[in-house]
Amino acid sequence: MKKGVPPRKKPGVDVEAKKPRVFSSCVAAEKWLDGRANIERVRPHRVDPGVFKLDRVRALLKAMGNPEASAPVVHIAGSKGKGSVCEMLASCLGACGYTCGVFTSPHLVDVRERIRVGSTPIPPAAFARLMGEVAGASASVESRHGEPTYFECLTALAMRYFAEQAVDVSVVEVGLGGRLDSTNVVSPVVCGITEIQLEHTAILGDTLEEIAAEKAGIIKPGVPCLTVPQDGAVLSVFERVAGEVGAPLFVLGREIDFTRRFESAHAMGPHTRVCVTTGDLVYEHLAVPFEGEHQAANCGLALGILQQLAGAGFECPERGVAEGLASASKNGRLEQVWERPRVIIDGAHTGESIRRLINAIGAHIRCDSMVVIFGCAADKDVDTMLEEIGRGADKVIFTRASGNPRASDPYELQRRFEDVHGKMSQVEPNLRDAINTAARAVQRDDLICVTGSFVLAGEAKGLLEAKKRELAGAPG
Repeated sequence: MKKGVPPRKKPGVDVEAKKPRVFSSCVAAEKWLDGRANIERVRPHRVDPGVFKLDRVRALLKAMGNPEASAPVVHIAGSKGKGSVCEMLASCLGACGYTCGVFTSPHLVDVRERIRVGSTPIPPAAFARLMGEVAGASASVESRHGEPTYFECLTALAMRYFAEQAVDVSVVEVGLGGRLDSTNVVSPVVCGITEIQLEHTAILGDTLEEIAAEKAGIIKPGVPCLTVPQDGAVLSVFERVAGEVGAPLFVLGREIDFTRRFESAHAMGPHTRVCVTTGDLVYEHLAVPFEGEHQAANCGLALGILQQLAGAGFECPERGVAEGLASASKNGRLEQVWERPRVIIDGAHTGESIRRLINAIGAHIRCDSMVVIFGCAADKDVDTMLEEIGRGADKVIFTRASGNPRASDPYELQRRFEDVHGKMSQVEPNLRDAINTAARAVQRDDLICVTGSFVLAGEAKGLLEAKKRELAGAPG
């Protein structure tokens, strides 16, 4: 542990907690986890609002000895970009010499991706063993609080693993909303809120102000909160909540000096550089690791949070931060997962995120033509997404993720697409067939982009990783 970092508290043990269950394998532990209520797989209008409450996850963590109190926490909420901010923060902290726990969602290929120390997911044996502790604690709280959900169990598992690994700091991403999200049981040293957009309106509210109020629920008394430039109504909500709880609020470009510039260099190609200044702390001309104009503000937010961490005893010199940014993992953000033909995946799943994806590809990736493989959840703003896809794609193949009850019918997607655009499109019943069809249609300098949901992007990554192992003759 670095000098100056607040000391960790040792988690205690609740005497009332039942003995851990013993899972024979990671697969058995996952099977138990999959039996919990999973909001991510339920259409929003079918979600019972009563499922969102903190007393159940608090009881679960208490039964496990309150591991969430074992290390300083950075808590990140927002509609878009919070995962990117978490990746940049964690990579920078690791490059500066800190052992960093990372809890994010959703995962692309393996649920263990959500719980990492640095870039390394929790090992299968640790996942099975600690999920046994979660299952035992879950049994001890069910009679009074009800059965913990899928995400609550993962939150508890992450906190327990980070305590066991004696991390110096944890970067924790909110799952849904903020105020009643199960991660909101942490006591952060700093929190950040990324851009607010209309999303999950059936759960969070129909207006930006209502959604902003839910996200602002992570703001804690006396804890610095940083945010990016926002709609005026959103900032008003943040200012009101921060004033009510007595938290300092810092806005990028207002209290935090922030500049950015787009450039092209031979070594890096087209990219954005940012400068962030708070008081005497300055990060100058650092390269943003992810493509897209919107990532500049996300990077600026991450840098501002690192500067705030200096007040909590962390040392994050510019050289280490630059190294951390350069090695930040894309994890489904314009991530290339196959070389020939070039295949990229992106978890864009709103009209605005698809627009930004198309713009980022145009600015950063050279290609003669682009085939988009698209599938999305039925409860999204499908028409806006299709309009943006049509703006950038030369051909579209509609499909659906396997085993996803929320997925749109690809034939319905094609019909709605034809109502908006006259471009060529076709339907494949599954993603494997869609990728094979696209691969036959492209030339050397063309691009295949799989997007529309994290589920679809993750399935594509899993299929292509399995193909790489097969070609290498490695076991699956």
